[in-house]
Amino acid sequence: MANLEVKLPNQSRYALYSPSFRTYMGGSLVASVGEWMDIVALNWAALQMTDSPMLLALINACRLVPIFVLSFPAGMLADRYNRRKLLIGIQTFVTLLTFALGALLMTGAGFWMFAALVTARSVLMAMDPPVRNSMIPNLVEESAIPSAIALNTTVLNLSRIVGPATAGLLLTVIEPAQIFYVSGAALLVELICLCVIRMRPQRHRPAPKKAKAGMGEALIYIRRHPNVQSLLILAIVPMVFGFPYSSMMPLFAQDLYQLGPDGFGALLSVSAAGAIIGSFWLSLVGGRIGAGKWLVCSVIGFGVSLAAFMLMKDFFTAACAMFLVGLTSQTYRTLSRMTIQMQVPDHLRGRIMSIALMDRGFIPLGALLIGMVATQFGTLSAGLMMGVCCVTITLIMLAARRQIWEL
Repeated sequence: MANLEVKLPNQSRYALYSPSFRTYMGGSLVASVGEWMDIVALNWAALQMTDSPMLLALINACRLVPIFVLSFPAGMLADRYNRRKLLIGIQTFVTLLTFALGALLMTGAGFWMFAALVTARSVLMAMDPPVRNSMIPNLVEESAIPSAIALNTTVLNLSRIVGPATAGLLLTVIEPAQIFYVSGAALLVELICLCVIRMRPQRHRPAPKKAKAGMGEALIYIRRHPNVQSLLILAIVPMVFGFPYSSMMPLFAQDLYQLGPDGFGALLSVSAAGAIIGSFWLSLVGGRIGAGKWLVCSVIGFGVSLAAFMLMKDFFTAACAMFLVGLTSQTYRTLSRMTIQMQVPDHLRGRIMSIALMDRGFIPLGALLIGMVATQFGTLSAGLMMGVCCVTITLIMLAARRQIWEL
């Protein structure tokens, strides 16, 4: 009877044929919607507590700086132990701390206590992406890995449409503390899904002694593979000068367009709409296009779109520019992740991805820089600096490392 099974044409190329991947995506969508609601509430609460661009940047530094410290250890754990069980443990404690954040806000605690608990939760959250990204290829056949990575990004971007818009609307009628309770409930849904999925055997796993080679083995691999080096270097520019836009969006919405939390959430959702189109397109063709040219052009388009957003005069044109920001930024980010995943062997995937995902640690550095410029020279000047630097420094790096174009 087993011989009667019929495989549909090209079935092995598409991740959604895997039941475990579909279950994982369902839980991930719910949790990601809650996470984006959490981020909106976090930024809005910080801005309302302090009315300070610098402290808004600081709360995002508390959220993202732990990535530099813990991303690589998490990648090492992902290469040594069961990735699903690690993710379950991390998510359990993140869920508890999310509920604790809501309770803390309900008591009217001050900014610094709030920042301390955000930092404590971020220590655990920093360990999540390397484990999660290295686990996704173990849910599908090897030929479906590009599809799985791009579809995962599509789901995350779909949550960026639903989450910020929902949070923005809810913040007009409820307090930020209650948003954290909703986010915690969403994380519980994902935990249930993680408990029922089954992973495929992890291909090319080394003997335990080799797995303990740790950082040195990963760094040697990067040194011997110039293409991976170029991908990691190129990632720094948009992370410093581009991606902080989502952290600073409350400031841009309030100062440039006189918008409240609903408008702030709407702009993030429009950005996510552009992002989901880019990532879904890559889920269909990502394995069959020249990565280098698309990576460079998307980063440059990202910078141009950001500058255009700062110069718009009304909400409609600003939303159009923000759509392009989402489209270009996620085309770059998804294609970069996809290219790295396909070049790295499974036994190194956790460690290499942890290094790649450390690029998010540059976001608070950029946010602090933007916050200082906004304080000294105004919000418009800070926003324009983001776009101009993103384009200019990308071109300088391309001139120094021409192999990026040939990836």
